[in-house]
Amino acid sequence: MNAAAVVPAAGRGERLGPGAPKALRELGGVPLLVHAVRALSRSRAVTRVVVVAPADGVARVRALLEQFGLDGHDGAGITVVPGGATRQESVRLGLAAVPATADVVLVHDAARPLVPVDVVDAVARAVADGAEAVVPAVPLADTVKQVAPAAAPGRPEPVVGTPDRSTLRAVQTPQGFRREVLLAVHEKALSDGVEATDDAGLVERYGGSVVVVPGHEEAFKVTRQLDLVLAEAVLARRRALDEF
Repeated sequence: MNAAAVVPAAGRGERLGPGAPKALRELGGVPLLVHAVRALSRSRAVTRVVVVAPADGVARVRALLEQFGLDGHDGAGITVVPGGATRQESVRLGLAAVPATADVVLVHDAARPLVPVDVVDAVARAVADGAEAVVPAVPLADTVKQVAPAAAPGRPEPVVGTPDRSTLRAVQTPQGFRREVLLAVHEKALSDGVEATDDAGLVERYGGSVVVVPGHEEAFKVTRQLDLVLAEAVLARRRALDEF
């Protein structure tokens, strides 16, 4: 298997508050992006990581990866390319930099820095075994309510349904794809002017098949300050276990 990973890291992450772009915020003294790239690089299936940086920050991201022992130059396993105005555009630009020899493509959020390598391996293996698209996911712990728009701004939203949570999953990354499938749906979306919340959503929209493999509770997304506090606790526990 020859898998490449695309890491869109061009977003600002404003919900984390003012400061550096989200992917460059630090977790345990190390940027989220570095943690994410390390996790992908530990997978024996991944032979290339394409980091999609802010358009004006390619040199900075390349230097940062080198600082932490991850070579940011082409031909050394990691490529850094400029991103676009949206996540979907950034993924498309990253996909264009994936070597033609890669038959499996993973797309991973830089904001999921603590994904275990076992999850990366499981996603890549499921694609290699024949799946068109694969997402890691975990069962929901909370009851979910479907609501309708409020009658007026500031008014309560009426509940219109309660989905059976046993059939629902919270999706994580990396999501995995057969290369030709991901290329095709991105080309169609660009032509149609379609935006989706994730790449697997594009596969679904255009009639492809998506399957789920088990995710992991530590592969959560760092979006708000509270998530960063939790990530610090998880990282501290991992480091303590490594000392024994």
